[in-house]
Amino acid sequence: MIRYKQLILGGGMVAGYCAKHCVENGGKPGELAIVSADHALPYERPPLSKSFLAGKDSEEAVLINGADFYAGNGIEVKLNTRVDSIDVSGRRLRTSSGEEYGFDKLIIATGADVRTLEAPGAGSANVLYLRSLADSRRIRDASATAGKAAVIGGGFIAMEVASVLSSRGIETTMLVRDDRIWSAFFTPQMSAFFERYYLERGVRILKQTEIASIENGSRARLSSGQAVDFEFLVAGVGVRPVTRLAEEAGLPVDNGILVDEYLQTRDANVSAAGDVANYPDSLYGNKRRRVEHWDNAVSQGQHLANALLGRREPFVHVPYFFSDVFDLSYEFWGDASQADRIVHRGDLQTSSFSVWWLADRRLVAVFAMNRPDEERELAPELIRSKQLLSAERLREAGSVRDAAASQDR
Repeated sequence: MIRYKQLILGGGMVAGYCAKHCVENGGKPGELAIVSADHALPYERPPLSKSFLAGKDSEEAVLINGADFYAGNGIEVKLNTRVDSIDVSGRRLRTSSGEEYGFDKLIIATGADVRTLEAPGAGSANVLYLRSLADSRRIRDASATAGKAAVIGGGFIAMEVASVLSSRGIETTMLVRDDRIWSAFFTPQMSAFFERYYLERGVRILKQTEIASIENGSRARLSSGQAVDFEFLVAGVGVRPVTRLAEEAGLPVDNGILVDEYLQTRDANVSAAGDVANYPDSLYGNKRRRVEHWDNAVSQGQHLANALLGRREPFVHVPYFFSDVFDLSYEFWGDASQADRIVHRGDLQTSSFSVWWLADRRLVAVFAMNRPDEERELAPELIRSKQLLSAERLREAGSVRDAAASQDR
């Protein structure tokens, strides 16, 4: 049995950024190894629904670190290696081929798997999903010759995929279950802006509908009775955390692997990070949170790299994500779920506006698109500080800084 001081299970972004941070901050060669079921080295996820999907980036370009990085820094990466079990007390992993790898410290970063359609006919080869580099390549290849596509979902992945496909000249239809685009996150005004923006760029949007069946691998029969023809369909219906190994190993699991403020499981030598980790967010009253975005994987990977290097501290981080659709880029910080006041700044008839969510007069979330740098800089700072803010001043002040300053007088 080969034994490693530090082992990462999962070859995604957590692994790539943890390794990078370890090397840049004094990690020693030969101490860290990565065991991955993927065929590719750790790569960036955002390009899969953006630049790589659009054909602007190569597979090499989306790698977090090149092959020479791992070889040159004594980090062993075992690709195409599927782990069957984790023995927490025995400090070892067992693979499907019967190999065993021992560890002193283990980081579980097994990520999430896509949810699949359950409608009749959904097993067609023309029904595609987007999670991995291979998935993105399949969609990109299909879009090279297709003239018509459908995208299921109204969240950010579906929005990004639809924008790329439409930009490539493909007649694109979005099939949205709710009564507006991304109703779980956008305000009605935001949904109206993005729906208008997509319609103006040729994307057809059908709302309050679901797939009843897939006919002949080229037609979606909807719950409304309508039919939508396609040459390929991309289903963005969510993901589920990959927790089986942790659960079978006796680690507590509830919508992800339960960890503490240090990202440690019940066993202090085993941590979890990325899409699979469910952690207490101290900025929001220790609300349990599992985040499926790029920034979370990067930040938690770097945080656990510090822990491996002997710097133990709680994980305190303002949740963040960004998205690019057509020629727009926007950012979001925080958690709007408990907000009791919403303030819009800018002009929602244009592509320059921001949205500010307050709870008990404290800022809890911000959306910003084409806004002054000041707003982008202050958003996480004000969320973190929990400073009292007036919704009226935030709406009417010439700048957010002025609105915040008025509360100090």
